[in-house]
Amino acid sequence: MEVKLSTESVASAGAWNLPDFRSLIQHQFLLHLMFWVIYVVFFGLLYGSYIDDYYNAFMVELVELPFKMGLVYFNMYYLMPKFLLKKRYLEFGVYLLLLTGAIAGLMQYVLLPFLIHPVFCPTTCTLDNLTLYRFIKNIVNINYLVVISATVVLLRNWYQHQQSTRTLSQDKLEAELKFLKGQIHPHFLFNTLNSLYSLTLKKSDNAPEMVLKLSGLMDYMLYDANAAKVPLEKELNYIHNYIDLEKMRYGSRVDISFTETGTIAGTNIAPMMLLPFVENAFKHGVSTETENAWVRIDVKVQHSKLSLRVENCKQGEKAERTAKEMASGIGLKNVQRRLELLYKDAYSLEIEDEPDVYAVHLELDLSDRTYED
Repeated sequence: MEVKLSTESVASAGAWNLPDFRSLIQHQFLLHLMFWVIYVVFFGLLYGSYIDDYYNAFMVELVELPFKMGLVYFNMYYLMPKFLLKKRYLEFGVYLLLLTGAIAGLMQYVLLPFLIHPVFCPTTCTLDNLTLYRFIKNIVNINYLVVISATVVLLRNWYQHQQSTRTLSQDKLEAELKFLKGQIHPHFLFNTLNSLYSLTLKKSDNAPEMVLKLSGLMDYMLYDANAAKVPLEKELNYIHNYIDLEKMRYGSRVDISFTETGTIAGTNIAPMMLLPFVENAFKHGVSTETENAWVRIDVKVQHSKLSLRVENCKQGEKAERTAKEMASGIGLKNVQRRLELLYKDAYSLEIEDEPDVYAVHLELDLSDRTYED
């Protein structure tokens, strides 16, 4: 596929992004300017009160400021990314110590005797400031500034890393949920088409009605099921239509009971969450029986708590084999994983595997929850 961009589109894109870029630069500049203004004012007032000469204290801070700024930005944009953030701690410490020593020596043995002392403070700045003790103290004082700026950078990097990790985790979760839901749809469609195929083989008059109901189910899957949540009424109506399809397939050979109690209206649920349990009851239970097959489905909703119990008959070795297939089926596996992702600790799932009965009991908290699907 070839993509062509006109000069107008490129220009318009550049015009769109340029103001945002300028705004970002201006914002960063104002933050840095504010930091240095506060720094100069704070230490100017501090040293001014110490020597009782605020003018000279501020002038000394301004003269030393470019060298301190150079040290801070060199550390932030070179030493830290190249050594500290790559866990090369020894190299970082050595280079930083050498650099601060060079800056402290420049300020103490060059700026102080040749500029600051004769111009700004000939009486207050004495030769005592040229001692080795004073030199080491200056290194420590400069490193205060380095530590403050480095802490800001580390906190910013940590926050960006946390945001990136959270975004990546959310994207991964959404992709997994879409994949699981996408697997449920073909799985259900495959089973329903099998039912339709069996009716067409028998030239049943129910085949057109099955096509109509299947069309309604497909409409739900393609449109409503794309939402994060759907009304519980729609989900249960979807199950009703599915059961109608199975009744057409099995006729009087299967006894189906479906009861609903409690307050259904006004309650929402993640779509395609209940159907796999019902579908597996028919696929792995009813299909193994030649007569007297039965399925019991009971739905209760009370105070936003949903209880679903699905039971189906099973007899003989074939039923035992299909029970194992039911427990590991694609649809059931997917819905269990979706329950873990969407409802976490707000659900419980119990499976009972008796000699003649297979039952699934789901308890689900349907109160308002924040999740994406």
